[in-house]
Amino acid sequence: MQTPDQIDGEQSSPVQPADQEILTKRDYINFPSHPSLTKILLKQGDQEVLFADKVLKFTSSGKMKSRILLITDFAVYIVDPEVDSLKRRIALAAVDKICISKLNDNFLAVIIPTEYDLLVASARKIEIVIAFNEATRKASDYELEVVSSNRFEYNAASDLVKEIEFEEVEGGVKTRILRK
Repeated sequence: MQTPDQIDGEQSSPVQPADQEILTKRDYINFPSHPSLTKILLKQGDQEVLFADKVLKFTSSGKMKSRILLITDFAVYIVDPEVDSLKRRIALAAVDKICISKLNDNFLAVIIPTEYDLLVASARKIEIVIAFNEATRKASDYELEVVSSNRFEYNAASDLVKEIEFEEVEGGVKTRILRK
């Protein structure tokens, strides 16, 4: 049986280079090689990176953008990988739940009632959910709600609600994103 740290046959272990104070785990971008990311996290007071990888983020207009997703002991960060600039920081306390489908796809919605939601695609969807749960347990001693459904709504912008539908078809999963 695989442990959460061995998903997809890869193992991760805490790494703490002597020249920085950020502990990393589930690191798929070689976090220590991005000094600007370290600087962002140290400035915010984060001590541990629980997940770091490139994902596809969906904009409110439906465009896909490559982003680095960092889940730390305090927050979620969305970073532009081309210039290592912070695009969005979401406090873990602001995250209400995570929505995923019951099918074998890569979509994940992070529901944030006080802001607009975050829709991303990643082959490491389950690891992201595990990292979110680990982070919320550490920060507030509660388990984040994970909703598994083949249809859910998310706020693509403050005034724009979209629905995402998943359907199993021959050879894979058909995904539709609809305006509500």
